[in-house]
Amino acid sequence: MTGNLIIISSPSGGGKGTLIKAVLKTLPKVGYSVSYTTRAMRGGETQGKDYFFVSPAEFETLIKQGEFLEYATVHDNFYGTSLNQVKKEIEAGHDIILEIDVQGAASVRTKIPEAVSVFILPPSFEVLAARLTARATEKKEELALRLKNSFGEVNRFSEFEYVVVNDAVEKATAHLQTIILAERLKRVRQSRVIQGILDSFDESKNQVNGE
Repeated sequence: MTGNLIIISSPSGGGKGTLIKAVLKTLPKVGYSVSYTTRAMRGGETQGKDYFFVSPAEFETLIKQGEFLEYATVHDNFYGTSLNQVKKEIEAGHDIILEIDVQGAASVRTKIPEAVSVFILPPSFEVLAARLTARATEKKEELALRLKNSFGEVNRFSEFEYVVVNDAVEKATAHLQTIILAERLKRVRQSRVIQGILDSFDESKNQVNGE
């Protein structure tokens, strides 16, 4: 059985990264697609783990080489999803999570309609602003841009199949885990297993003697 592609989006500061890390620690057979980006590395981030940090020129080369499933400009930086990594994980039977913006999510849904999409919604604008301010990873101008863009981003929640309100990390993590597990149990996802079981109920091979 192939894995599911899980698209997770939210406005910057919505907490999607925190929830994804929690899910990766607790659910088996779930991978994470490491995106490419041209933005600067933040404190505590690791090359190849959080992102593949590349220059704009390197990013352009990767586009020409057909490396990306999707790519977009977000907050004046390029972000792209590795096509090869996604294919490898799914074919291995692993669910793979894409942590991408709403633009990237729309692009992926067009190319892979069966992808599962989840929007992480902050409980309020005030909470979102407080989270972004507290993490202190952007300059004042960058922070203002992210907050401004959040108005348009949250209004695209209706493009997604699922919405998780991130008002408490443990509860939101549990909701995200539930979505991933439920998707694995869909009838169409288990067709091969089900057929194998049904084949064992062949009346010509299994005679039941009544009393």
